[in-house]
Amino acid sequence: MKQVAPLRYDVIFKKAFGQPEMFTALVSDLLDIQLEIDEVKNDKVFIPSVGKVATRFDLFAEDKKNRVIVQHAHYSDTFERFVYYQCSAMVETIASSNNYSFPVTVITLVFFTGKKTPSPDSGILLHDFEPRDFVTGKLIDGVRKHRLIFIFTNSIKKNTPENYLEWMRAINDSLDEEVNEEDYTNPHILSLFERIEKDQISPEEYARMKDEYNRDESKSESKIYLGRALIQDKSWTPIPSNH
Repeated sequence: MKQVAPLRYDVIFKKAFGQPEMFTALVSDLLDIQLEIDEVKNDKVFIPSVGKVATRFDLFAEDKKNRVIVQHAHYSDTFERFVYYQCSAMVETIASSNNYSFPVTVITLVFFTGKKTPSPDSGILLHDFEPRDFVTGKLIDGVRKHRLIFIFTNSIKKNTPENYLEWMRAINDSLDEEVNEEDYTNPHILSLFERIEKDQISPEEYARMKDEYNRDESKSESKIYLGRALIQDKSWTPIPSNH
């Protein structure tokens, strides 16, 4: 058994996947794409911003063919937020109205480590941008196959694809701060456990973990306080569920 820092924390998630070797291994296993990169950018922003809302990408890498983004989602994060981020990352690649062709394929992997999947089938949701025939569903060739993929690591199902299964299980296993290396065969996952082993976490990283924990606790307490206040407010009327 190995003692590890849980991947529920942003700082640990970025430490785990923020190096080119681990990032490309994850992308290769899940997307069957061989990225050719020397750098993974942490907290990437576009300057100037695309649209009216500034975006910040947890982990960001690209080569001549693909732009791949990995996001660590919090429980309160919405699907719409990441759709906006995906569209921003796509739009940013267009340099001129003279040519609207996307120069690269943009793919985002969003990992939810706390929220359960809304679908009972696989624990993975796909929002794609692939044009297809309205009746037959046949895909049209010659168009970039942009994808936005939501991965719920605590929602492994019988239909979860094998190439996702071990990564999802490894991320979820880390949450109780202990993993059994003998349960895994993927050498990159074993390297992942070494990167997040508790002995490898710096004092600065522990401090950031604590700050993140305190922020989450503060949000939870605020919600509880608001809920109690609304219950005590006799004039408050719940909004019907069909609104």
